Amino acid sequence: MNATSSTTDFRQQREQQIKQAEELLASVPQHLGIGKGLFWGKFVADWIFPYPRLSDAEQAQTEQSLSELKKFCDEHLDPERIDREADIPREVIDGLARLGVLGMTAPAEVGGRGFSQMAYCRVLEEIGGRCSATSIFVNAHHSIGIRALLLFGTDEQKRRWLPELVSAQKLAAFALTEPEAGSDASNVQTSATPTSDGDFVLNGEKRYITNGAIADVLTVMARTPNAGRSGTSVTAFLVTPDMPGFKVVEARMPKVGIRGTATARLAFENMRVPAANILGPLGKGLKVALTVLDFGRTTFGACCTGAAKTCLRLATEHARTRRQFGRTLGEFELVQKKLARMAAWTYAMEAMTTITASLIDRGLEDYMLETAMLKVYSTEVLWTMVNDAFQIHGGAAYFTDRPLERMLRDARINQIGEGANEVLTSFIALTGLRGPGLRLKSVADAAKRPWSGLGIIGRFVSDQVAYRLQSPAVSVRSPLLRPAADELSRRIHRLGLAAQRTLFRHREEVLERQLDQERLAWTAMELFASACVLSRIDSEMTDLRLPSDELDRRVQTAIYFLSMSARRIDDELMGLKNNDDAQLRRVASGGRQSSE
Repeated sequence: MNATSSTTDFRQQREQQIKQAEELLASVPQHLGIGKGLFWGKFVADWIFPYPRLSDAEQAQTEQSLSELKKFCDEHLDPERIDREADIPREVIDGLARLGVLGMTAPAEVGGRGFSQMAYCRVLEEIGGRCSATSIFVNAHHSIGIRALLLFGTDEQKRRWLPELVSAQKLAAFALTEPEAGSDASNVQTSATPTSDGDFVLNGEKRYITNGAIADVLTVMARTPNAGRSGTSVTAFLVTPDMPGFKVVEARMPKVGIRGTATARLAFENMRVPAANILGPLGKGLKVALTVLDFGRTTFGACCTGAAKTCLRLATEHARTRRQFGRTLGEFELVQKKLARMAAWTYAMEAMTTITASLIDRGLEDYMLETAMLKVYSTEVLWTMVNDAFQIHGGAAYFTDRPLERMLRDARINQIGEGANEVLTSFIALTGLRGPGLRLKSVADAAKRPWSGLGIIGRFVSDQVAYRLQSPAVSVRSPLLRPAADELSRRIHRLGLAAQRTLFRHREEVLERQLDQERLAWTAMELFASACVLSRIDSEMTDLRLPSDELDRRVQTAIYFLSMSARRIDDELMGLKNNDDAQLRRVASGGRQSSE
């Protein structure tokens, strides 16, 4: 291959990447929420403050449900047995169904409990703290399985399927992943060919589908021809396993962790699906998938919070009782460091989950960035926490009579499932940069036509002068938190400036600059986490509902988190200017060549 053809191929590949990125980002609502606002250097305060709470009636209902769930889990949920036998017993599924867990946010008219997302996250947190396999089964059935039908189903589709799904007489699954379409949801290859009588014939395969072989109703993504134009788009279909051509290639794929979940490989061979089974608009399956995954990522945060609380409890108990060198482990500073960090992260994860769930409950439309932040942050933090708890327990944790061995295996999938964290990290950065990038592009275009573009240029210059002279307001009720609020404000302002500089430096090349994307994304995630923590502790300090010793403990935990998070933000922003990226790329390139 000569240099000219190589350059041409590269340009074509770049154009295709830009097209795919624009297609994906165009499907994301572009209203200015807390996440996107951070990349503008703005703080959308009413998304975070005041800290959301359940109503008294829903709080009582939730506490009653949690009491019943805890009793059931104490008596019937055996995570060691589930892991050992690689199966969740039917009596456990039926018991969760009787408690309403498998249809908790569905409306009462179809047999659901009508819980809010915030209340439902409390339930998933409890299950996630006990058995990751069971929490993922519930999440697959309810948060992404039933949810697609609740959000996009027609009245007839809901009447036909929801009652039996809500009661768990039937189970649900969400079939998106394929050999060529994992985190790249837009790369679905399964085809849906229209027939002369208006139905569709599906051909393709799916893999890694949770509940795939035990589900009675599956939401399947497949490509359909575009009406009146060339190309294809993704469409969602409701599929049942009794359809001729539906094949279970592998019912239970052996796995490292979450062994109790039934993870399947499926195939569709000339499978005829009625047009009445199209879920949502034709060609809008990507929107269905991304919207449903928002709910799954929120409950992912809840499950991780539950697991984090278990890690913290196990580590704290062991550090308090285990003695070495004449002292308890908890008296050593390196162990204290792990315990303090675990406590701070757990407090933050719970606050982030609560606030993100509240965005859904408020009926907002633009929470895709926040759910992605929650998913990446909580899964990365949990992985470190499980390892820290493991380390505190020492060699004892390595053996199978302790829960941390199972928790370590179970936690690893979290950074991969429902969007690999590396992909979501780039998504967070590129989605956040899109608004500022479009504005800078409009200014650049206006500069090419000075007379007609003077208004755009003038407004931009005026906004820039005002923007650089002030930081966004972060209001708190407690005077003791004013310094922390001011520090948060200054760092939000710095992210806005850093986003602009990154766009000026890289322009369209920013699509390739994943190292800088990562720095910007983690800065935004830490700012979001800090804002959630600040809102929560401000509420707890001013509402005075907690005993004084518990309130003091939480204040110390929150302040430590804010300090720890601020240091990481400073490090990430500094890395945009001072880094060894060029050397990294040279070494990685050399490694690729030596392996070929």
